[in-house]
Amino acid sequence: MESIKLGIGFATGRKSFRKVLNAYIRNWTDAKKKLPADIEVKLSLFVAYDTEYLKTQSTDYTNLSQDIVDQFEQIVFFGTKNAQKSVEQFERQAQFTKSELKSVFGSGYAGKRNAILFAALEANMDYLLFLDDDEYPLAVTKNRDVSLWSGQHVILSHLHEIPHADITNGLHCGYVSPIPQFEFSAEFSEEDFRALIGAISNDIINWDSIRDLMESGGVTYASKDVLIGHQSKEVQEEKGCKFITGANLCINLKNPERTFPFFNPPGARGEDTFLSTMLHDRKVIEIPCYAFHDGFSSYRNILSGVLPTELAPIKTDSSAIVTRFLNACRGWVRYKPLLVYITNPSGYDDEIVRMRQTLARVLPKLAAYFQNEGFLEIRKDLEEYNRNVKKHFSQFELAQTTWQKLIQTIETID
Repeated sequence: MESIKLGIGFATGRKSFRKVLNAYIRNWTDAKKKLPADIEVKLSLFVAYDTEYLKTQSTDYTNLSQDIVDQFEQIVFFGTKNAQKSVEQFERQAQFTKSELKSVFGSGYAGKRNAILFAALEANMDYLLFLDDDEYPLAVTKNRDVSLWSGQHVILSHLHEIPHADITNGLHCGYVSPIPQFEFSAEFSEEDFRALIGAISNDIINWDSIRDLMESGGVTYASKDVLIGHQSKEVQEEKGCKFITGANLCINLKNPERTFPFFNPPGARGEDTFLSTMLHDRKVIEIPCYAFHDGFSSYRNILSGVLPTELAPIKTDSSAIVTRFLNACRGWVRYKPLLVYITNPSGYDDEIVRMRQTLARVLPKLAAYFQNEGFLEIRKDLEEYNRNVKKHFSQFELAQTTWQKLIQTIETID
């Protein structure tokens, strides 16, 4: 009998985590019947939670029902206090500086993901599957004006492919993008918006994909061809990246030295994008399995069996939607300087000049469109993260060398 040790990882800050976990485990209970009789999969759960994000408390994550607990060989939780204690213990027992440990286990989602990844390696997991607390094991397609839903065996789909890859990455549908529908005018034109997206985006978030998304009301529908064809494909490198997403993401841990840490500049996101820049000689497989992203937490009743026949468009008449779009823009522009510095160092200065010029022209129009001065802060973000890009690059490199030193401690223990 072959035994597979699979870790399930959540970096979470929402109470809905437990309901989402329940959905994936119920889905797995059904899916594992399809496994060959001579394969046994042992699950472990690794959860890094953030009580500050939405003012929750630790029991919102740790108080799992007994039937869910019984599905796991072990469950490991990381709150702020016990995570910090583990870091301090490393500093005392192993020869790591505070700077080294902070580069890997610092604040932000990269640090939380790294805590999960390292714990999974310490526990001798074969594979680690990252899931998100706002993504559900479902795919939605559209037939004329009706939304059609299908269950997705996320865990099983990754298990089929991950033995032959370093990383497997599933697909996403639903409210994947924070960009709302715009009603363009002379004051803020389609060309203005196109220029903005070109300035702040990476190579996945580009104008062609955004235009298609806006035409569908901001909803990403699953491809029927992908769902029917069930064909995996290898991810190719584009401009220095093998692009992945941070969830519906499985990492092969059988050779720990082939893993990399997540990273994001302080106060920014992009931990999945920066991991993408390290995967040049790694095999990354895109698998034909979707997760529905409930980006605005509007469809939590889906997990109770309420499947809407129509998905509402993302409009600009909601302050919550505008705030999410603003935060996304600031997040993109905060990590783009480092991304360009890594992937196109010779063209870095020219790219920053182009960004600066575009933002100076477009952001006042965008602030006026939304009547929100917060959009003007994006220029300040660009200048701050441009000014600190060499420092952030040094931290990025330090995270990678520290990670390899950490891996050596596991091998020494083993």
